[in-house]
Amino acid sequence: MIGLGSGEAHAQHAAKPAQPSVKQRIVGILDVRGPSPADEATFERSLESQLDTATDWLSPRAKMRERLRNSTKWTEGCLVHHCLREVMVQTNAELVILAALTGSGTSFGFVVTLVRTDTGRVVSQATERCDVCTFNETMNAAVLATIALLNSVPDKLPDESAQQGAAVDLAVDMAVMPVKKQLTTTRRATSRVGLTLTIAGLVAAAAGTATYLLVDGKPEYGLATAAAGGGMALGGIVVLAF
Repeated sequence: MIGLGSGEAHAQHAAKPAQPSVKQRIVGILDVRGPSPADEATFERSLESQLDTATDWLSPRAKMRERLRNSTKWTEGCLVHHCLREVMVQTNAELVILAALTGSGTSFGFVVTLVRTDTGRVVSQATERCDVCTFNETMNAAVLATIALLNSVPDKLPDESAQQGAAVDLAVDMAVMPVKKQLTTTRRATSRVGLTLTIAGLVAAAAGTATYLLVDGKPEYGLATAAAGGGMALGGIVVLAF
């Protein structure tokens, strides 16, 4: 088991305010698993003594469990997903830490995970395994990895619902794009057909009318040609309209 470090770390731990300021993000330690309860407690104290308190306010496991004890919506073992919303409601923690330190002899490792409480989704994770290390070295590495994870979290967590909505919109657009292209191609072809029919019909109608008026005897085929041309032009206009 390792100690807390320098006297400065002790002073920082002792000077921690009872409540977070408006500028501090509440980070709760929800679960720590180590070789012994003493090692788990040492991890918490070491993390608290080294964490940048200007941005994050660490709520220890004991405080988290105290606030969750009377909740009727939270159950021991809730570490991810929607059940963490109750953790946010009861503790105001925006993020929670899940830490596991394992090993024996000279082989040790750790896994540290940050989870956001509003959605229960994993924000980031750090893991490491060392085959020739002491437990103290692994403990220190886990603490530093946790701090690095917290420092990499943006001041404002991204709006996952908006991101998911944008992803759905993109997926829909990608799915209907071939249909849109086909419709555009079809409409262009239809427009060409309609325009061709209209022009041809107008030409035929004009030719038939001219034949009827100019040719002696006013042949009936002139009227028939004009009527057919008018019908063709009307059909072309209908195609263009739709």
